[in-house]
Amino acid sequence: MYKQKKIYIQLLIFILDILLLNFIFSITLYSFNHSANFSSFNSFLNYLFFLNISWVVLSNALRLYADSVLIRFELFIKRTAQVYIVWIIAGLCFLVFTREIQFSRLFIILSLSNFLIGLCINRFFYFGLRSYFLMQSNLSNKVIILGYNETAKKLASYFEEEEENTKLIGFVEDEENMKELSNYPILSNVQNIINVATEFNVSEIYSTLSPELNTSIYDLITQAENKCMRFKIVPNLSYFLRKPVIIDYIRDLPVLSLRNEPLEDIGNRLKKRVFDIIISTTAIVLVLSWLIPLLGIIILFESRGPVFFAQLRTGKNDKPFKCFKFRSMRYFKDSESKQATKNDFRVTKIGKFIRKTSLDEFPQFINVFTGKMSIVGPRPHMIQHTTDFSKVVDHYMVRQFLKPGITGWAQINSFRGEITHHSQLEMRIASDLWYLEHWTIWLDVRILFLTVYQVFKGDKNAY
Repeated sequence: MYKQKKIYIQLLIFILDILLLNFIFSITLYSFNHSANFSSFNSFLNYLFFLNISWVVLSNALRLYADSVLIRFELFIKRTAQVYIVWIIAGLCFLVFTREIQFSRLFIILSLSNFLIGLCINRFFYFGLRSYFLMQSNLSNKVIILGYNETAKKLASYFEEEEENTKLIGFVEDEENMKELSNYPILSNVQNIINVATEFNVSEIYSTLSPELNTSIYDLITQAENKCMRFKIVPNLSYFLRKPVIIDYIRDLPVLSLRNEPLEDIGNRLKKRVFDIIISTTAIVLVLSWLIPLLGIIILFESRGPVFFAQLRTGKNDKPFKCFKFRSMRYFKDSESKQATKNDFRVTKIGKFIRKTSLDEFPQFINVFTGKMSIVGPRPHMIQHTTDFSKVVDHYMVRQFLKPGITGWAQINSFRGEITHHSQLEMRIASDLWYLEHWTIWLDVRILFLTVYQVFKGDKNAY
């Protein structure tokens, strides 16, 4: 409804911050003239370019300009401080590691301090201007809700929480349909809504009554538009669905989807595939080229059998594929179906090490390169486990809409390893579905870096 307006506000604040950053550093440099002690103007431009890029990346990663942050003064200030601190650390690291710029300490302190002061002024100006506009009655969007039911009450609560420039005047409902007291006044019956809306100078009417069940709504729509009032219908889908839905259109036909799937977009799938190819190619050339012969010799020396363990796993759209791993266990007849457990007697000495460090998963970069897997996604389960788990966890098979991954959102949240309790499986599947609905290329990058961090840190569930 107000999504476009919110995007404009977010973009405006972001642009003001970037302009402020460049203005502060440029004016500080100008005031220092040639006493800033830098090797060349190009070096300064490189430094300033890095500061701009790092601010963009960090503010996006920490959701500085998210709508839920912008509407709360304390949260916006706190999030700004968080981004600013991490941004300073990134800038100082750039100076230390590049050694291209030899600024005076005074220049650095002044420029960083002035930018902080500018950010504070920017925030207070934004909230002051925002408060002023919200106080202007002529800028307040007055609305009436037609009908008094669960949908109407929920809509009223949303107006209270999110739409601060929207003033709810009250409800309109026939007296015989009122079964309880309301938090807002009942202004009139349904047929008199246009007169009441005109009296209160209402700009929008939200109907929670279905026109199919009350054909007089169609006449009210015409009357409202003749009075220059917008008439909007809020369908009650709770009879059919118990969660938010995504509404799309095929020409003039609305289509309801149960969840948002960013990777349904071909452009997003292309981004993810390019990301997979770059990372998998790098891993194959720089790591697997020497890791395979090295670990292969050790694995063969310790126990008989192949270097790789190829097992059928469930892939995208429930299609099986051969998932490759370095063999970390001795062969037994139930190797294809029995899940690894803590202190599993089948695990070899080298196997224990490569499982703890996740080196056993590296051959899956070959699966990624061939397109059977992705770098990030739900972990592939054994076919028998997919059959079993799908019977006990709701929406389990939805995770199969995606390519399985070497790592995933569930894994970095410690939902990995042996499943000993039903709740563990539910949390893992919930994490996979969250990833499916919230995918971005930046989320993949974040998960990849957190995976590397966990490998060095160690994970108690890796065995």
